[in-house]
Amino acid sequence: MGEVAAYGSWGSPIDAAAVARSGRRLGAAALAADGAVWWAEGRPTEGGRVALMRRPADGEPEEVAPEATNVRTRVHEYGGGSWCLATPDVALFVDFDDQRLYRQSLGEAPVAITPEPETPAALRYADMRVSPDGATVVCVREVHGAGEPENQIVALPIDGGEPSVLVSGRDFYSFPRLSPDGSTLAFTCWDHPNMPWDGTELWVAPLASPQEARLVAGGPAESIFQPEWDTEGRLHFVSDRDGWWNLFRVEELDAAAEPRVEQLTHERADLAHPQWLFGGSTYAFLDGGRIACVRTEGAEERLGLLDPGAAAARDLGLPFTSFGFPSLSALGDRVAFAAAGPTAEAVVVVYDAGSGELETVRESSEESIDPAYVSVPRAIEFPTGDGEVAHGFFYPPTNPGFTAPEGELPPLIVESHGGPTSHATPALSAEFLYWTSRGFGVVDVNYRGSSGFGRRYREGLNGTWGIVDTEDCVRAATFLAAEGEADGKRLAIRGGSAGGYATLCALAFHDEFATGASYYGVADTETLARDTHKFESRYLDNLIGPYPERADLYRERSPIHFTERLRAPLILFQGLEDEIVPPNQAEAMAASLRANGIPYAYLAFEGEQHGFRRAETNIRCLEAELYFYGRILGFDPAGEIRPVEIVGLD
Repeated sequence: MGEVAAYGSWGSPIDAAAVARSGRRLGAAALAADGAVWWAEGRPTEGGRVALMRRPADGEPEEVAPEATNVRTRVHEYGGGSWCLATPDVALFVDFDDQRLYRQSLGEAPVAITPEPETPAALRYADMRVSPDGATVVCVREVHGAGEPENQIVALPIDGGEPSVLVSGRDFYSFPRLSPDGSTLAFTCWDHPNMPWDGTELWVAPLASPQEARLVAGGPAESIFQPEWDTEGRLHFVSDRDGWWNLFRVEELDAAAEPRVEQLTHERADLAHPQWLFGGSTYAFLDGGRIACVRTEGAEERLGLLDPGAAAARDLGLPFTSFGFPSLSALGDRVAFAAAGPTAEAVVVVYDAGSGELETVRESSEESIDPAYVSVPRAIEFPTGDGEVAHGFFYPPTNPGFTAPEGELPPLIVESHGGPTSHATPALSAEFLYWTSRGFGVVDVNYRGSSGFGRRYREGLNGTWGIVDTEDCVRAATFLAAEGEADGKRLAIRGGSAGGYATLCALAFHDEFATGASYYGVADTETLARDTHKFESRYLDNLIGPYPERADLYRERSPIHFTERLRAPLILFQGLEDEIVPPNQAEAMAASLRANGIPYAYLAFEGEQHGFRRAETNIRCLEAELYFYGRILGFDPAGEIRPVEIVGLD
């Protein structure tokens, strides 16, 4: 039975510091020909820096680049694709401080191979690939100067030198990929106002004469992801032309004829992800013509194997349901990746498709979580507006040491994911367990507009951002309350970025929630449209409407203009170096809350950007949020928690 105590007041061994310690961000795994495994490792306990890691065959994990190195690119601000292997003992990486490209040989100091710009960090690089002869690297470059940054695909000697521009003139580029003989370059591109999941184009060009580029696939209403050449020189890519991201292969690429394309899979599932980051790979080639691929159905991600001639990937039965932004790397029968599951945090692993063996290379934490405290999520579907159905994953309160008083229902936290074009997966999250082990229920909502449910569902947010996503969050909460899973009078909503926007909209335009927490959330969509970075500067054209032509809609969708409707207390968190949602959004919201007498707390953090990376920041935020909920929802949190000032609360 356990000790009887009110929901929210349960003691838990999963404190905020434990959450921070469990937070190694693992990704971008790669297999080397010598049997070593490489990966990138974000470390909250070291200010959020990203380390380049390697585990030799039969060895122990070791850091490759110097300890002060932060392997992270700022192209598109979100980055990704910040390093690649050149040989088994040489890697290329971008350093966050100066954004230059470096060559890193094992046991040696890194050497910069791109020129130092006149303005610091004005030349940024991402998504590198080395030519088969090892002499050249091709990559995306973003040039910052007066006006909007310019994006290009460039080539430069791996030993260093001035990059030469191969392709330019389009708003955005990604996935520069060289054929096995090094003669042909494939790449994707797109233009404002599209985002890469709206409409992209796949082009190929002779590397010696890139001006002769030819269109292979794609357009304004077709999203292309991950062009990749197999060892036979056949170009593959993922397209959603049939409503789902499926795998295709170019069967004929003769300069004298139109490209002939064959659809390899016919899945009602997604074999790609929204391209928020560079360097993603949702499929990889194994021996024997087999293809390992991450298949997403109902926002659950599974590793599958596509056999030659098969129209669908067969599930490998591995215990993983969340691959983050997938990055598969294959060699022979082996495939390396980072992933997590419902009862295990993220790990870097190598799977052998021949033997079926699974080898763990690196865990996200040295401290294991007692399985008795793990809240296992279950998928839910619930009715929402316009006769539609929305989705989510529900995590019930779980703590073996406590039980609630008879008749009491738990408070519920509604989690609204960022993006908004992304999705929540069912995976163990130490942050969620922080809440569920204290007696909260948590529901992670995949509102209309989320990926992982096909193109139609993904487009459900077009023209309706701030309306249908918020409605789906409200409906998730009221559905669980009606099912007896939550106290309908103690509903909270939280989220970051676009999830913070849904939080603010829910509190301004609906009455169901008692409180909320916004992490670097959008309060003024008009300011966002004017101030944000290039990558997202026209994103809202599709989500809301063209700006400034429909400035009226932007005002109608901005909680900052409707704070008089707010009745629920709110806590705000903001990074002061955020280039995506600048601090003026949170500051304006706090000022309006103060002017209208609504209880609130505002915590701002020096050195933090869009998405907090430092352990001390995340510890402070979790404890402050718990303290805030305790004061508002009427319970006393267990343990010693540093108070937070709540302005306007008697």
